[in-house]
Amino acid sequence: MDMERRHFLTLVSSLSLASVTGVAAAKEPHLTEPVHRVANATSLAPPPPAVSPMDQALDSARRALANCRASVNDYTALLVKRERVGGELGQLEYMQVKIRNRKVVNGRIVQPLSVYINFIKPTAVKGREVIYVEGKNDGNIIAHEGGFKGKFLPTVNLAPTGALAMSGQRYPMTEIGVENLIQKLIERGELAQKQKDVTCELIRGTKLNDRTCTLLKVVQPTPRPGLEFHQAKVYMDDASQLPIRYIAYDWPKQPNGPLEVIEEYNYLNLQVNVGLTDADFDPYNTNYGFH
Repeated sequence: MDMERRHFLTLVSSLSLASVTGVAAAKEPHLTEPVHRVANATSLAPPPPAVSPMDQALDSARRALANCRASVNDYTALLVKRERVGGELGQLEYMQVKIRNRKVVNGRIVQPLSVYINFIKPTAVKGREVIYVEGKNDGNIIAHEGGFKGKFLPTVNLAPTGALAMSGQRYPMTEIGVENLIQKLIERGELAQKQKDVTCELIRGTKLNDRTCTLLKVVQPTPRPGLEFHQAKVYMDDASQLPIRYIAYDWPKQPNGPLEVIEEYNYLNLQVNVGLTDADFDPYNTNYGFH
């Protein structure tokens, strides 16, 4: 009897010990394994890819172009520009512009690019007016001089890329406007992006007159075929998401020498979707001086 009792107690003790050991073994993985897995997941997870300022700028420009094409019907602005032509940097020109964007539906132009320009200064061009409507007037621009010359010289039709229309200009009038500027910026940005030594900087909260802008500064240290500037600055208006200032500089002629402006465009007091009509691009508008 005593032998049977001792055998029973020994068996119970063994089962109890096994039970306790089993519980401990079950609990230990439960407490430690998730921590181990989390630690491994954290250490093995690849870091998020870095987004360069140029990538950010190009993404912003592409969104701006899509928005401009979809949402911007027309606008007015004071365009202030200067350009280097034939090695000579021209004076700052001030002009009041009215522009209606090209609109395309199913491959068909439903609203042609339309441009009216009234030159304000310098004195040599003050009072000059120019109109261009895509697909009208045999593709020509209509222009007349202001001031004393305007009293004697007639209104003329000029080919946009002809010698007279291109005098002192880097680009034909058919390429004017914010939408065309965005397209050029994208093309130049994509080319700059391929250069190994290009540097870019995004500066947010920059003020340009009364507008809060994001400034992109691009530097291409090495002149290469196809590159058009050494340094460029683009001011993107945060409210409209449109570029309102672009200025590009040439490579210095001597190391650490001064930078010379190639071209500069400022769209000041930009007002979007003001409701321009055909009359704004009609040379017979009585508010204009064409006829």
